[in-house]
Amino acid sequence: MHTLPPCFGIIPARYDSSRFPGKPLVDILGKPMFVRVFERAWACPFFEQVVLATDDERILDAAKVWKVPALMTAREHQSGTDRVLEAAKLLGAGPDAVVVNIQGDEPLLEPDMLAELLAPFAGPGGAEVQATTLASPLSRAEAASPDRVKVVLDSRGRALYFSRALIPFDRDGDGGDGDGGGVQPLLHIGLYALRMATLERFAALPPGLLEKTEKLEQLRLLENAIPLHVALTSHCCHGVDSPEDLKHIVKILLEQEK
Repeated sequence: MHTLPPCFGIIPARYDSSRFPGKPLVDILGKPMFVRVFERAWACPFFEQVVLATDDERILDAAKVWKVPALMTAREHQSGTDRVLEAAKLLGAGPDAVVVNIQGDEPLLEPDMLAELLAPFAGPGGAEVQATTLASPLSRAEAASPDRVKVVLDSRGRALYFSRALIPFDRDGDGGDGDGGGVQPLLHIGLYALRMATLERFAALPPGLLEKTEKLEQLRLLENAIPLHVALTSHCCHGVDSPEDLKHIVKILLEQEK
């Protein structure tokens, strides 16, 4: 087994969101959402540090109140990845360190998912792993939705392609093996871990044609022949994209706290 390198968890938290302004500060059963994300991320035992990376004084001030480590980053970043990179530089992450982009709108994040995301860096051939992400089994009915991003893998568990379309296309309707079984659709889960050197390379590359067509940032890795290992998980994600999603989150939290 390869030794796990230093790991840094970074939670990008913008105030200005077109669909849900101020989302990181929204109250969820007495705590701002960013606090719930931080607490669950910090429960993963493999991080040297977990920090919030924000562009807004209101979020920074709230982080101080809740004693959540936070960094102020530039407002002009075009993506969460760029914000994560700036924060990683401020933390002094070395080229072989692993930087994890933790979505700030996942208040039900399971710490085990982060452990699964990091495991390939410590597994066989871990020294060669540059980037990882997660996927989980998806029903064929759900896979038909363009709101679900799918991924297909090679024989070594690396991503071949991501799409909002159903991939692979089952031409004969038999799952590819002639008896109705065949390929299990996989839902991509938007957690990423990248070596610092890979993160810097990724951020310096221009968006490719596939990325711009599918509107999927991770395709930039594949378009530039950067291998992306996909770890499988049985855990689900429950992101907050709109105020309506909060009712579902609160219901699950109340059930968990019984």
